[in-house]
Amino acid sequence: MPTSFPAQKKYVMPAEWEPHEATWISWPHPETQSFPGSYERVLPDFVKMATLLAESEIVRINVRDGIEEKRVRKLLGKLPPERVEYFQIPTDEPWCRDHGPIFLRRHQSPKLAAVDFGFNAWGWKLSPFESDNAAGRLMAEAVRAPVFNRQSIILEGGSIDVNGAGCVLTTESCLLNQNRNPGHSKESLEQVLRECLGIQKVLWLGDGIEGDDTDGHIDDITRFVSTRAVVTAVEEDESDPNYTPLQVNLERLRTMTVADGSPLWIHPLPMPPRIVREGQRLPASYANFYIANTIILMPAFGDAADGWAASILQELFPARKVVPVDCRELIWGLGAFHCLTQQQPSTGPVPPPDLTP
Repeated sequence: MPTSFPAQKKYVMPAEWEPHEATWISWPHPETQSFPGSYERVLPDFVKMATLLAESEIVRINVRDGIEEKRVRKLLGKLPPERVEYFQIPTDEPWCRDHGPIFLRRHQSPKLAAVDFGFNAWGWKLSPFESDNAAGRLMAEAVRAPVFNRQSIILEGGSIDVNGAGCVLTTESCLLNQNRNPGHSKESLEQVLRECLGIQKVLWLGDGIEGDDTDGHIDDITRFVSTRAVVTAVEEDESDPNYTPLQVNLERLRTMTVADGSPLWIHPLPMPPRIVREGQRLPASYANFYIANTIILMPAFGDAADGWAASILQELFPARKVVPVDCRELIWGLGAFHCLTQQQPSTGPVPPPDLTP
């Protein structure tokens, strides 16, 4: 197991829009805590997600055991077999973005590596989580990627977003939360991000959206869409609890620059309508989209704003097809497509940086 830091070996975390070899997902179990009373109702959403992703790239699926693999194979039986691979890697919950490894890439061999951060179920919010905490290392080993062990640091994949050119976005409300890394300062965590992701600059936003039990993951509010551009969620209703924190984040973004000193290009993204279930505000957000090789999976919520958000993303990603998919059942699990996926970068030729706005 490597004992040095990834950046010392010239590994970096690529931007999500750079080519993937595969997308990983973790299949949900009947006893999942993420979808209380709704397991059977969310299965069609997982089938649709896997089907759409298989049109774009290889889909690698974590299943608990041979029995579950047989069940999932039957559900996905119409997919081309060369596009779907199964791995008997047990998980507790299906949020692969957070329990999966952070895959890295470099130019010399071995080109692929991974960082295995610790996972504590978003600050001890669910139990058990031992299988989730072990899954990242097992996933990396399954594709023979060297693993950099940083289990001493709690970090979920949904709490960071990189531009592939030296910058990472994150939030103070999550990464500095005492339920993650007590005793660590902002400066010490910035050093961890530089060492592990190969970045030069950390861009800190404040709070996340109401109903987000991750304490404010960045992938529900602001995302890089090119090396210099971001989309950021903006709430128009001044009476909504999300209005002020999202305005504060917008103001912060207006003062920020990327690693070379250039200002950010900022594209506002609407918020979907307020969704409440069993008295709980759900963290519905169009920012939880996933960028695959040929498509963008965008969560939709049965509102006119769906089309508005899709048109913004389509303009920003003209070479990909934006596919809105109804997530009104899936969001009961407090997440959507970005939370459920983890990209494994291609180790082939790397395209030039995307500088489009």
